[in-house]
Amino acid sequence: MNRLPSGPSFAVLCGVSVLLWFRPLLNTFALASGSDRYTHIFLIIPVTAALIIQGWRVQGWRERAFEPRFWTPAIGLLFVALLIAAWARWGNFEGKSDLALTIEMIALVLWWIGSFALCYGPHTLRAFRFPLLFLLWMVPIPARAVDWIVAGLQQGSAIAAQILFATFRVPVARDGTILQIPGLTLEVAVECSSIRSSLMLLVTTMVLAQVLLKTGWRKGLIILLAIPLSVAKNGLRIFTIGMLGTRVDPSYLTGRLHHNGGIVFFLIALVMIVLLLWFLQRSERGLASAPQLSPARP
Repeated sequence: MNRLPSGPSFAVLCGVSVLLWFRPLLNTFALASGSDRYTHIFLIIPVTAALIIQGWRVQGWRERAFEPRFWTPAIGLLFVALLIAAWARWGNFEGKSDLALTIEMIALVLWWIGSFALCYGPHTLRAFRFPLLFLLWMVPIPARAVDWIVAGLQQGSAIAAQILFATFRVPVARDGTILQIPGLTLEVAVECSSIRSSLMLLVTTMVLAQVLLKTGWRKGLIILLAIPLSVAKNGLRIFTIGMLGTRVDPSYLTGRLHHNGGIVFFLIALVMIVLLLWFLQRSERGLASAPQLSPARP
């Protein structure tokens, strides 16, 4: 028996998901538009679609007749997604609506992955596992977890700024997230944690690593390096504003660089990521071009 056309079948299953998860999707996009902490969500579906389309063109995938028409694990994944969605919708989540939304969106992503596996089979699923798992960035992080991340970014940014001040021989004292330098007291407030640009940097690094690198450990390394780099660029921002405010003009403390200058330091961090990617990519090419010694025959 011939398989059902994969593309139309997948489109139908995606349409069903929009009907079943319309309210959670609407709430997720409303959250992303109303909070800096979730802005990255708007990028996930377009980036995932671009990665799948690019991979399809590069590999030249076609329908594979040898793959099963109904792959049992995929059907099971769809069933699990429905169970999780039902639990999130009718479970006891009083006062924890953000957690319920997180669980509902996990169920939606599982439905999408299961739909893809059902329509295209396990071989294609393995080939596109990165963009499909990348969809998990669509899941809103619960508010309590975000608060922990923000607190960590505040502390890390204060420490990074303290190191920079000390490196340039500026007397500095730190008490938690409060920095004191001659003529100025700086507080790394929640709004200064730079969580939006940090998440954007991490998401961007993951995509660039997947596209430009081949070896898994190099991809993991550059993603791990993006985390301290996101803290360092925020520390650099605090240091720069503090130095300009005390050495050049106090208006820098409340000016555009303070309120809208995050993009400048994001781009600095992104340039550092690109340079690291270039170095790792060259090391991959050098390893690939190295002559392979064959064992000597007796």
